[in-house]
Amino acid sequence: MPRAAASLDSLVRRSKGYLSAATETRADGEWRQESTIQVPPAQFQQLLNGLAGLGTVEEKKLRTDDVTAEHADVTARLQAKRAVERQYTALLAKAQKVKDILDIEEKLGSVREEIEATESRLRTLNEEVAYSTISLTLYQPLPQVVPDAPVVSLGSRTVETFYGGWQFFISLLLGALYVWPLVLLAGLTGWLFWRRRVSAKARKPLIAPGT
Repeated sequence: MPRAAASLDSLVRRSKGYLSAATETRADGEWRQESTIQVPPAQFQQLLNGLAGLGTVEEKKLRTDDVTAEHADVTARLQAKRAVERQYTALLAKAQKVKDILDIEEKLGSVREEIEATESRLRTLNEEVAYSTISLTLYQPLPQVVPDAPVVSLGSRTVETFYGGWQFFISLLLGALYVWPLVLLAGLTGWLFWRRRVSAKARKPLIAPGT
């Protein structure tokens, strides 16, 4: 993609445009560059066709904003504010009282702030009239490095198997210790049952044949 980025710069220069903003990121296995391009309206379509050759176009949106009416309105408001500024400047030159001077200077400062804001908006509109804006996003998946599977030797597998058997033996032993009250109770119950049977046989009278 560095080649595509270099081609982008060349295309923009040939179209007499410029990059007003550009960001480049490498994250989540992807290289991405987002650019904002300003180009004269007469070169807009030519540049758009050239950008299509940088890669596969996945999405394209076109939008037309007519700023002519707003440009005329802002220009008229700027002229009116400047006329008010000239009036306050003339009044300030004639003022004699301190109170009048302070009032006029306060109003004059407010008008000049409005003039600065209006001039800033007019510069933006002039830029929009003189240039078309293209928002371009280039991206490319980055190759992911997959680590090789480790080679397991016979000795390692033997040790692993022995360790697994030992763990199984320990688990059985711990399980037996965990249930030892039940084992003891079962043994005691069996022993008592056996004693009862032995005692019952010992008490049973013997009957001789023929009696």
